[in-house]
Amino acid sequence: MSSDDVESRESLLDGQPNGHAKVVVERPVFSQQKFDEGFSPGSRPQTTLRESFLKSCRKCQCSKDCFLGFLYKILPFIGIMKDYNIRTDLTGDIVSGLTVGIMHIPQGMAYGMLTTLDPVYGLYTSFFPVIIYFFFGTSRHISIGTFAVACLMMGSAIEKGLKSPSVHIVTTCVNVSSPVSVSNLTNQSSMPEIMLSCSDNTESVKLQIAMAVTFMVGLIQLVMGLTRLGFITTYLSDPLISGFTTGAACHVFTSQIKHVFGISTDRYSGAFKLIYTYRDFFTNIPHTNAVTLIASVICMAMIYVVKEYINNNPKIKPKLKMPVPIELIAVVLGTVIAYFINIEKEYGVKIVGNIPTGLPVPTVPNFSLMPEVISDAFALAIVVFAISVSMGKILARRHGYEIESNQELLAYAITNMGSSFFSSFATSASLSRSLIQEHVGGVTQVTGLVSSALLLLVLLVLGPYFRTLPKCVLAAIIIVALKGMFRQFLELPQLWKLSKIDFLIWILSFLATVILDVDLGLLCGVIVAIFTIVYRVQRPYVCVLGQMPGTDIYRDISVYKEATEIPRVKIFRFENAIFFVSVEHFKNMLFKYTCNPRHVKQDIAAAEYKIRKEKEKFEKISYKSSENEVELNVTGNTVTEFQPSVEVPDVGLDTIILDCSTWSFIDSMGVKALISVVNDFREINVKIHLAFCKAGIREMLEKTGFFSCLDRDNLFVSVHDAVLHALHQSAYADSDSDSPVDGAPTSTEVVVRTVNGETDNTDVKS
Repeated sequence: MSSDDVESRESLLDGQPNGHAKVVVERPVFSQQKFDEGFSPGSRPQTTLRESFLKSCRKCQCSKDCFLGFLYKILPFIGIMKDYNIRTDLTGDIVSGLTVGIMHIPQGMAYGMLTTLDPVYGLYTSFFPVIIYFFFGTSRHISIGTFAVACLMMGSAIEKGLKSPSVHIVTTCVNVSSPVSVSNLTNQSSMPEIMLSCSDNTESVKLQIAMAVTFMVGLIQLVMGLTRLGFITTYLSDPLISGFTTGAACHVFTSQIKHVFGISTDRYSGAFKLIYTYRDFFTNIPHTNAVTLIASVICMAMIYVVKEYINNNPKIKPKLKMPVPIELIAVVLGTVIAYFINIEKEYGVKIVGNIPTGLPVPTVPNFSLMPEVISDAFALAIVVFAISVSMGKILARRHGYEIESNQELLAYAITNMGSSFFSSFATSASLSRSLIQEHVGGVTQVTGLVSSALLLLVLLVLGPYFRTLPKCVLAAIIIVALKGMFRQFLELPQLWKLSKIDFLIWILSFLATVILDVDLGLLCGVIVAIFTIVYRVQRPYVCVLGQMPGTDIYRDISVYKEATEIPRVKIFRFENAIFFVSVEHFKNMLFKYTCNPRHVKQDIAAAEYKIRKEKEKFEKISYKSSENEVELNVTGNTVTEFQPSVEVPDVGLDTIILDCSTWSFIDSMGVKALISVVNDFREINVKIHLAFCKAGIREMLEKTGFFSCLDRDNLFVSVHDAVLHALHQSAYADSDSDSPVDGAPTSTEVVVRTVNGETDNTDVKS
């Protein structure tokens, strides 16, 4: 490259009186090849598999710092406690821990009932997982324990497990009749009355299924954590999670409405379970227990009023050191009132029943049940991780620290696998408790230890006192807690304005969850989300670019009305990568916005054929044939020259410029599509230029032999360079004047001199 070609001035930023800056650039037109020759680019850094392995090995050094770094990563609480300030942090953690512990008691019992297990197992889930997460979790503010959606999915898994052919429920009957006396035997008319007490092991089987699901959830999360698959939750978008959790809230509401009315319905699983449940509900609604309904309504009204007008009141909330524990107050009042009026026997209201004291004996989960529950466990593992990590990241951003997704996966895995030995079901972060924990001043995971201490007191001493608690009170607590999830419906108008596709994901995820089942709804939501991604990738936005007057800037002509197209030049932009998914759409849109070379060839061939036939006919009826002489018609009429009735169609363009700036990559099928496009347009004398190709694109073109069909001089560093080159080649090919054609770049003076119709010299000044 000569010194004259390389000579250019740098951009000058001249301050203008109106406060704007002006860019003045003078440089030659750069093809990519000349640009690389002048500036000597290097190759992109690429790491081989061997280099990656050696780099990983160098990190594994047997040193004190390496060991401590590994220890701090696996046990994050060490680093957190190392910086723990007792004076400033302990008070907030104690107050927050007591507050969250008080919330754990009613919510644990209520959500334990939601899983179809006894309420005490919800208390176990509020105790053991919190302690385990303290050692391995990286989030300082989330409250681990029971969560409505997770408990509902656990209940669904238990119901499916009970119907599995590998699960056997054994019914045993015991003779409880009194002994037969001799006097009765002498009286032949009196026969001994045999009384049998029958029971089955359904509750035991439910617990085994729950523990198997919990262990499998932990195992799946462990595999994901070890293989660094924490990123998988990025495919669960916010609209998907919102629609799914709202649909799950409908299932939760449906499962508790029967307790509010005091009636019984069969439990269903699988598709359309909600429809069958409401069919039974409305069939049995004449058998409503009035006392149960009145107690439920009073409890819901009391909880709602306190939460909305006291705990969440913007004027009162800042003055409260801790929220009013209205759920616990409702539980205590319900228990006391039910005890004194003997609500079970007198009014037929269902109560919680006996709650055992002490901690459960460690039991190994039933591993033989795990193949039966793996699908439910996988869905549950993904959902609880996505919800927990999302909540953790929100709170971490507020307080200026970060959580590590893969370490969180390991923490949840160890938490679930460990707690499955202590009769605790799959755990998740609770949105409401986490926000309360952060609001009342929680600083670290020490909050969890304080709440666990309070739960331990309940399990060891206070548990039996909740025996007379009506189940309708727990149902009321759950239903009021769903208010936040149902409020997600209010997001829909804003979501519709922001993105129709996100709105569609929300609606379809919600409907699939409601109409089908929780796990099927999640699966459908993921499929819809993936389908929208494929659709966006397969059919991206395409447009034709035009020049903004007086600049070297090119914009979409459908968006900017001032943008004008360059005569006989089309600038085509395809806003996505060119690979096997999008190649057909790329070719179809290119032909649509420019021309279809195959159709043009057919039209040209048809026109030439017709002209040839007309000329042959003209020559046959002529008695004299000469190229530029006048001929007499055989009829003896006026002499004429041969003039065909049709003309060879003009394509209307000489050059197509492909703006490659939006191409992130190209694969082998994409290169084949480009080669096909270049060859098709070459046959109708239309040139193809590529502008702004990234290094990765050029490397792929080089590897696949693309430059055997298109010369490297047709690659340009910018769209403007390609336009100037196109004008240099053909803009004035059919013009005898030196004046620029209308629509030519106003920032460039192009002078073309032609001799005998051929381009002799062109000067381009920019």
